[in-house]
Amino acid sequence: MSQRPTRSLRHEYELYVEEEIENYKESVPRSVLLSIGDEAVSSLSRQAQFALTELLLCEEVDRIIFRRLRLPAYQTWRRRRVKLIEELRRPERWGLRSDDVLVRALWSGTESGAHVLLADASDERSALYFAANGCEVTALAPEADELERVLIAAQQAGLGARVHGHVAHLGSWTPERQLSAVVVTPSALAGLTAAQRSEVIALLQSATLDGGVHLVRAIANGKRSLTLDELRSVYSGWMVSVESTGDESSAFLARKEVS
Repeated sequence: MSQRPTRSLRHEYELYVEEEIENYKESVPRSVLLSIGDEAVSSLSRQAQFALTELLLCEEVDRIIFRRLRLPAYQTWRRRRVKLIEELRRPERWGLRSDDVLVRALWSGTESGAHVLLADASDERSALYFAANGCEVTALAPEADELERVLIAAQQAGLGARVHGHVAHLGSWTPERQLSAVVVTPSALAGLTAAQRSEVIALLQSATLDGGVHLVRAIANGKRSLTLDELRSVYSGWMVSVESTGDESSAFLARKEVS
């Protein structure tokens, strides 16, 4: 399965610094910015240079703000970021067990840069766990408020660049790119007939890369949204298993054969 290039830590740091500086500029009165501009002109006038350009002035203003905010140097920020990344990758950080079926699904069918579809944005833990492990996540929700909650949580965790949302029902959504993994919950299939469910699943199957995985939470709170026989039928030709989730529910895990 092809792997998309991941954003470098250096680039993340540059974006972090740029955002902090821009937030500062927006938070202070215009008089403060003018005084910083005067300070920048004074500083540059003492330096040997050919001409005072607008670009040089803007760069000097940013350097002054950088110092005022006491932003960390790249190596300091990098050490903190690497430590945080390792913590975010732990399933326990998101309330998941290390042997959770979702965790096993991640390592059996996805990799850094893989594209994962969460057919129910209320599954916030899954979205953040996949994103923390380097996956690009598309989350669906029929209501904007529900989707916004997940996107805000991702932003607060520093994972906003990897979590993308669409206000749509699974039955009316079409993948725009190939998928490495799909997580479907009962609510995402609610209201669909058996024929419609088969059609939706067939569409997701065709968009899934060889070796990709589908995790279908078929039984929840004692209620079946799908029968296991129906799932085995629509996943004919895939490697399938029924997994206990330890909370009186089961999950159906299917892996697409490599052709």
